Amino acid sequence: MRIGLCGTGGFAREVAPLAMAQAGADDVCFLTREGGGPAVNGLPVLVQDEADAGVAMAIAIADAGQRRRIDAELQAAGRPFVSIVAPTCVFRGPSRIGEGAILCDHVVITANVVIGRHFQANLYSYVAHDCVIGDFVTLAPRVCVNGNTVIEDDVYVGTGAVLKQGTPDRPLRIGKGAVIGMGAVVTKDVPAGAVVVGNPAKPLER
Repeated sequence: MRIGLCGTGGFAREVAPLAMAQAGADDVCFLTREGGGPAVNGLPVLVQDEADAGVAMAIAIADAGQRRRIDAELQAAGRPFVSIVAPTCVFRGPSRIGEGAILCDHVVITANVVIGRHFQANLYSYVAHDCVIGDFVTLAPRVCVNGNTVIEDDVYVGTGAVLKQGTPDRPLRIGKGAVIGMGAVVTKDVPAGAVVVGNPAKPLER
């Protein structure tokens, strides 16, 4: 399978070696929405709309809004998606992960986890048992999502953040589009669209 990485930014360049390990060095390219360009880190850069029909897409962009827009364009064009999973990832039980996921080195997914489409988990992040994660969620490096947590669509969780474990009858809930700051320790539910920082995490004062 040939893989096209949508994006040429830092995350896409970090993911490229994982894609090459999965598909082969000659079967990976970067894709941009317009104007191609010179090779990046030895890989060709093609225009997204002109990529061969046999190229499966992975959206290697951290911003959930951009991922949503590109996903809509690619779905309308009937393009297939592929998940990229580092060989060092660990799975500790039955779980379900939607299409287009990017799981970087040393990510751990444990038992009975349900994850939506175009999920991204960066280096050393983990998602523990009985979590439910929506679409277009991003975990930066070393994020700790403990058991019985619900993360709704479009949430961004910053580097080193820790989400306290919920319970089966009252899971910890992170609302749609929320942003969890770097190093935050989340002990209570976070409303949709909120930005929280600190230990314990509190709404960011603007």
